[in-house]
Amino acid sequence: MNDEKLKIVLALLSGIIFSLVFILLAFVLPLKEDPNPKTLDTQLKKISEGIRAGKPPPPPNQ
Repeated sequence: MNDEKLKIVLALLSGIIFSLVFILLAFVLPLKEDPNPKTLDTQLKKISEGIRAGKPPPPPNQ
């Protein structure tokens, strides 16, 4: 085979293998389920608790 044709074939094969690895990872990694599913309520509660905890005390009345 010509060197340029060989380079093209190897580049195509490596691209296909590279993409297949990431496709497989996309299917394998999400199998871990979170024991506490994220819902809008839980996220809002965490945000409001963080705001309340980080809120400075009000200034004294004059």
